[in-house]
Amino acid sequence: MTNFEKIRFYEDSEVQPALQQYIKHPMIRALLVFTFPDKSSEEIEKIISECHSIKDFQSKVIYQSIRKVLEKSSEGLTYSGFEDLKKDQSYMFISNHRDILLDTGLLNCALYEQDLIMTASAIGDNLVQKPFLLLLSKLNRNFLVQRGLGPREMLKSSHELSEYIKNLLLEENRSVWMAQREGRTKDGNDLTQQGVLKMLAMAKGEKSIAEYFSEIKIVPVDISYEFDPTDVLKMPEIMAKRMEETYVKTANEDFNSIMKGALGNKGRIHISAGEVLSRELLTAIEEKESSVNDQLKAIADLIDRKIQGNYKLWPSNYIACDLLNTNDEHSSHYTLKQKRQFERRLTRRIDFKNSLEVNSYLLMYANPVINQEAPDESKV
Repeated sequence: MTNFEKIRFYEDSEVQPALQQYIKHPMIRALLVFTFPDKSSEEIEKIISECHSIKDFQSKVIYQSIRKVLEKSSEGLTYSGFEDLKKDQSYMFISNHRDILLDTGLLNCALYEQDLIMTASAIGDNLVQKPFLLLLSKLNRNFLVQRGLGPREMLKSSHELSEYIKNLLLEENRSVWMAQREGRTKDGNDLTQQGVLKMLAMAKGEKSIAEYFSEIKIVPVDISYEFDPTDVLKMPEIMAKRMEETYVKTANEDFNSIMKGALGNKGRIHISAGEVLSRELLTAIEEKESSVNDQLKAIADLIDRKIQGNYKLWPSNYIACDLLNTNDEHSSHYTLKQKRQFERRLTRRIDFKNSLEVNSYLLMYANPVINQEAPDESKV
């Protein structure tokens, strides 16, 4: 891994020295006290001293942290589809993306409980500017996607990233998670950027796209929160986009989203692992589409259909859809009490005098329903 120094996560030999360097950092201490509220400082330090690998740290600390987050801020995590994955195989998980850090934490929680290979996960380097966040990311097997580069540097970085992912999947037998697009989906409309697949394909060598993508075993994954605790934080960017204005993040915006995403109420959560994209499906696309760009677009469309089709819809999604359309078409999927609770949530978060803002907020929850109910030929 010496060729990937700028982007790689820690090797096991680096875990204990890194932990000892940062164990007294206030934010690391706060995480450990949150995770182990009934343990003394000495007991916590003993747990840390026993972490000699990333697997140790993930199982002894991060898994416990995630479970504590679920206990305090959700009504539980369920998952499906993982029983069809093989325990000794690595997979390329391509996922929708709602929460900066929690999405991958919850996926690894499901993988750990199913005794499957946990993931290395892509994260934008802009999200780990604070030293303790960079530490936690490297300890949690995150590798860095470099942002803000010029065209030439971006091309070089993409090649390196593609080779690194190939190395993890095929040489290290390590599963990999990557979002279907750069950044989180703010409006609930989960669409795969063709550029993500183009980057993955850079490492294919002489192989065809169908051959390489079937070799790395792409699994579409969707994660669904009943309530998005960061929904109101996403609104300024959504509104700027709809008004065709340039949006500039505030200094601590990403960090605030991380904290709100972890501690805010999420209701129920479900993760669905789809079927591996088969060689047959990929070959059929290759035979139908002659150009590489058309093949990548068709594969992106296929991933979208899988993610949108498998998405777990909650009462909040159906309620938002009916409020958006001023009807009760989906009323069989929710109770009057649930509708009133959602309406109270709406009035607390949104300025009702701004119809565009109301519409944008409702679409955030309604788009998964709209996508799932769209006829096949109109799905993007």
